[in-house]
Amino acid sequence: MNNDRFVHTTYIRAGAEQLWRALTDPALTRRYWQVELRSDWRTGSPVVWVLADGTVIEDPEQVVIDATPYRRLAYTWHTFTPAFAASVGLGSTVHERLVAEGRSTVSFALEPLGEVVKLTVVHEGPVPDSTVVALVSEGWPLVLSSLKTLVETGEPLPEPS
Repeated sequence: MNNDRFVHTTYIRAGAEQLWRALTDPALTRRYWQVELRSDWRTGSPVVWVLADGTVIEDPEQVVIDATPYRRLAYTWHTFTPAFAASVGLGSTVHERLVAEGRSTVSFALEPLGEVVKLTVVHEGPVPDSTVVALVSEGWPLVLSSLKTLVETGEPLPEPS
């Protein structure tokens, strides 16, 4: 069985505009993800990641693939730089595997359903048995739960201890 795709669906009590803002506003992504995503969110535009420790991940291949406000957002995943690996404690073997795999993509589909929005996240790896998909499969559920909590209550989940 190939591990080249992560899919997660959740339902969030919010409007599509509110959820879109939470996905694209750096001040909000910082609150539930501890990462600022900076972009003008137009197709082809760069997506710059700023980690909690101030590490900046910028690369010309980190771009918006699709940005249809309130419906769909997709972008290429960040570059696995040595600074990123050090900031999150990745060992050199894992870092080398990530770099060798190539770039993955993530997409967010927003489907308004009355008072809720169905949010489906798909993270696709570039190769079968993808290391990045294995890693994000552990991280996405927490990020998306914190996003849901922030949008519904105004506060993200507390950091796990």
